[in-house]
Amino acid sequence: MTPFRRGAPLFVQALGLVIVTLVAAQLISIAVIFNLPPPPPEFYRSSEIARAIRSGQPVQPRDGRLLVVKQRGSVRSIGPDSPRRIDFKNEISRAIDVPVDRIELQIDNGPRFFVRRAPVTPPKARDDGPRTGPPREPFAREPGAPGAPRGKDEPLLFGDFKLGVRQSDGHWLVVEPKPTFRFDSWQQRVLLILLLSVAAVTPLAWLFARRLAQPITAFADAAERLGKDPRTPPLNITGSGEVVAAATAFNNMQERLRRYVEDRTAMVGAIAHDLRTPLTRLKFRIEATPDDIRTKLAADIDQMEAMISATLGFVRDTNRPAERTKLELSSLVESVIDEAAETGGRATVERADKVVIEGDPVALKRMIANLVDNALKYGGAVRGSVYAEDGMAIIEIDDDGPGVPPAELERVFEPFYRGEPSRNRETGGIGLGLAVVRSLARAHGGDVTLQNRPSGGLRASVSLPA
Repeated sequence: MTPFRRGAPLFVQALGLVIVTLVAAQLISIAVIFNLPPPPPEFYRSSEIARAIRSGQPVQPRDGRLLVVKQRGSVRSIGPDSPRRIDFKNEISRAIDVPVDRIELQIDNGPRFFVRRAPVTPPKARDDGPRTGPPREPFAREPGAPGAPRGKDEPLLFGDFKLGVRQSDGHWLVVEPKPTFRFDSWQQRVLLILLLSVAAVTPLAWLFARRLAQPITAFADAAERLGKDPRTPPLNITGSGEVVAAATAFNNMQERLRRYVEDRTAMVGAIAHDLRTPLTRLKFRIEATPDDIRTKLAADIDQMEAMISATLGFVRDTNRPAERTKLELSSLVESVIDEAAETGGRATVERADKVVIEGDPVALKRMIANLVDNALKYGGAVRGSVYAEDGMAIIEIDDDGPGVPPAELERVFEPFYRGEPSRNRETGGIGLGLAVVRSLARAHGGDVTLQNRPSGGLRASVSLPA
């Protein structure tokens, strides 16, 4: 038995892959967070919001998205106002000269919005980068902003919001940042983390999946080879403990099957060989019998000898090591049919497509010769065809005989079964021809079937992997 090398169990390998992927994703996330600056917030000045309300036209802020005005929008109340919210509403009220009780402010405090509380002191040069501060209120004041009174901070509003002014007719005039389909800075970073994690983990997952799939593919190939030849070499797979155990069990099963087939074949061959001795004695002993009885006994003995010779030939071919090679199937069929025609048989080739298969030339020639002989014996004429269909090489042998009863289309493949009622060995044969054909076809990974043609006669179809 071929030795195996055991690796880590599949459970340990899968667990290790999960842990490695999680750790890699977290490390990439930490690296991106610590190496990239925080995303700048979007903020809107009270003067910009007031200008949009007064003009009724969109306004482009310096540090945010376009402010749009809706003539008949809606704003929901969010409860009591905080002091800074009241301060902001008062600032808007003074700027647009509208009572503060007709102004409503709705702010989305979701995780993507930044809130500032402390006043922002502008540097000498304008800096639009992020500013720090505890996230408690949705606006702050920036001294010196355009439109603000000198020496007084101008309120700033961060993130998405809706500011509505109730009109005299009861409808709301609403100002809000224009919704866009772009990614915010934090969303872009999350997407970057995801892409980097996928790029880092994909090679590991591919290697693991390939390592896991290789033994399964090897098992499938070995099972296919075993179905064609029980003497195929054993598996030699390295991998996890589960895979090695399965390969060991498969090799043990293959060895038992090989011994089983060889023992049964050897037993049949030994029985057939040993029967020749009593048959030879019977031949001498019937010499003293009357002539009419002697003729019948001699015919029975000759038939038994023919059956024994056919059985020994079948055993000999079965035990012969197969020699697989690439061959052109139509040439092989043409050669067999030409030989039959040279001996006086009505045999022709109707279709001979070029189909290349891998097989044993001696075994395949015997298989085709058995089909041609049966067709000539029972049908009087043979027409052969070779073509490819759905990845299979198809051989069809047609005759003009009476066909086979539907109930016997499968039974005729049984060893020593003959559908000929006369049981005459001159017309009925020994009964191993079709059994040999099916055995050889299946040994090549194919099969053979019989069917009665609508126009009369029988068709034998052999399918082999192309």
